[in-house]
Amino acid sequence: MDRDMLDDQRELVDLIEDAGWEVTGLELSSYDSPWVDEDAPEAEVTITARKPYGDGDVAGDADGEGDGDDENDSPFRIN
Repeated sequence: MDRDMLDDQRELVDLIEDAGWEVTGLELSSYDSPWVDEDAPEAEVTITARKPYGDGDVAGDADGEGDGDDENDSPFRIN
């Protein structure tokens, strides 16, 4: 594995962590591209991260007492 690839991977992880995310999984694959007639390898990085939001209240529920059963409570629903 090329040292530059590992440095780039670390830079991506740092950027994600600086944005408040916790990296929970990381995979770096290095391969020779079948579409390019060069000897330079390519890399693919897959990063899994999590970030908790709020203090556990239901989104859009200011008093935190929503039960979430009403289909109109969904923050992803457009009325």
